[in-house]
Amino acid sequence: MDLGLRGKRALVTAASKGLGRACALALAGEGAQMVICARGVEELKQTEAEICGLGADVVAIREDVTDPAAPQRLVTATVEAFGGIDVLVGNSGGPPPGRAMDVDDAQLEEALNANLVTSIRLVRAAVPHMRAAGWGRICLITSSTVKEPIPGLALSNTARAGLWGWSKTAAADLFADGITLNLACPGLHATDRIKSLGMGADGEPIGDPEDFGKVIAFLCSEPAGFVSGTAVLIDGARTLGLL
Repeated sequence: MDLGLRGKRALVTAASKGLGRACALALAGEGAQMVICARGVEELKQTEAEICGLGADVVAIREDVTDPAAPQRLVTATVEAFGGIDVLVGNSGGPPPGRAMDVDDAQLEEALNANLVTSIRLVRAAVPHMRAAGWGRICLITSSTVKEPIPGLALSNTARAGLWGWSKTAAADLFADGITLNLACPGLHATDRIKSLGMGADGEPIGDPEDFGKVIAFLCSEPAGFVSGTAVLIDGARTLGLL
């Protein structure tokens, strides 16, 4: 299937490893040109080299996407490098584990900034360019916790559910402009973060990040133009909720 992504201009944040890297590689494999960012220089360079190896144009920027000014800088860099922005894949590292009554105000503020407000800033910065072009695809990487909270991840549960509520509202506002907005809600995948949390060690199904990236590429594709306002679970049937 031709996903219609050849020549599209993309921004993928937190793209040096894990699911963000998988998304960047999947988009590059479909012919997209892109800006990627991450905080770690060495891993960012490695991902940049892999994308170049696929024949795609890429600009790698060392940036902490949770800096309030970073989303606008990254969108501006994408427009300056490629003349516009068609695809936004918003990603940011998840907060540390913690039970609901154990997290403090500072932890809540940090989690909300990284996993709610940062994504909103990215969308706000990208949308004017997409509106001008009459076409855009936005996919925000969150977690299956938007559908079924995990008891030991109170910070993630809180921030990600807030993003789902905002995104559901924003998607309805953007659809008439030719812009789709969806959430990708991963379960357990073979990433460094999941390993660091000790999750998946008890035999639970573990997904392949490469396959995850291909799902996101489809959500950002031309054929997915009528898919918007969804929170797509990519979790191997782990989440049991019906809604």
